[in-house]
Amino acid sequence: MHLRLLSVFVMTALAAPVASAAEESADELAKKLSNPVASMISIPLQYNADFGYGSEDGTKQTLNVQPVIPASISQDWNLITRVIAPVIYQEDIAGSSGSQFGLGNITPTFFFSPKQPTAGGVTWGAGPVLLLPTASDDLLGVDEWGAGPSVLVLRQGRHWTVGALANHIWSFGGSANDPDISNTFLQPFFARQFAGGRTLTFNSESTYDWENQQWTVPINVVYSKVTRIGGQSLSFGGGVRAYLDAPRGGPDWGVRLLVTFLVPER
Repeated sequence: MHLRLLSVFVMTALAAPVASAAEESADELAKKLSNPVASMISIPLQYNADFGYGSEDGTKQTLNVQPVIPASISQDWNLITRVIAPVIYQEDIAGSSGSQFGLGNITPTFFFSPKQPTAGGVTWGAGPVLLLPTASDDLLGVDEWGAGPSVLVLRQGRHWTVGALANHIWSFGGSANDPDISNTFLQPFFARQFAGGRTLTFNSESTYDWENQQWTVPINVVYSKVTRIGGQSLSFGGGVRAYLDAPRGGPDWGVRLLVTFLVPER
């Protein structure tokens, strides 16, 4: 199963577009990467491994393929499409539940964002988020459609970025066997940029399940660096996370590895 995840990673990497001829410095690209609605195509491949599930000390490995595609829709506005497509391998995450491998639920988000920050230097975006019932196994996701609002606010200084992303998804349609979904997602983040295209990022990707009144609160610390291989700009990163709160039987800690293919604005 690990080899299957690796093959998906390699195939996606080979399919990534090459960098623009308009060169940007590593520092400029690193700063854009800290802005989720920057005018730059990027293809992050984010590998997460979480440990300590349930009575069997289960594990869950997820490769999130997360393309970010901006499009100019007027003189003053961009539409930023962000998609999260998870490929999952998990083992004994619900007691002695065996292993599962396949696709999880895909989550696309569409941000309408002004091309220029406000007078106070604030960048923002808002739009719909969708939940698609693409899970290939009942234990990899729900067989329900979902939708709701999403909003992003951030401010960037010379060497730092601070902001937050939030959304809420309600389920509708789909299988009557799956429970209703009413989940709030909160992602505050702080990134400190350093010379040489290096960035240290702190964030939390927290979820509150209103149906079960349960928080899941991971704290992530990730170090990344922008570089070039041949004609392609890349960012490599890695880090760890700890769970301050999780459902009973949830994970204790995890690791994250990240490769992002960058296509600077022409």
